[in-house]
Amino acid sequence: MARPQMLKLPEVLDELGMSRAAFYRMRARGLAPKLIKLPNHQVRVRRADLDEWWARWEESAA
Repeated sequence: MARPQMLKLPEVLDELGMSRAAFYRMRARGLAPKLIKLPNHQVRVRRADLDEWWARWEESAA
């Protein structure tokens, strides 16, 4: 079974076209994709979680 693709935060920010500060403001409001904190304190976002998040925003915009 393949491991899910994990994106680093800078990759996510680049895809979203937003700053780290804006992302964390969204996260504080509960509006950002789910983050996974690794034991070394880095964060990752599963590709599937980001794609699902995009789909929810597209639906709400329609």
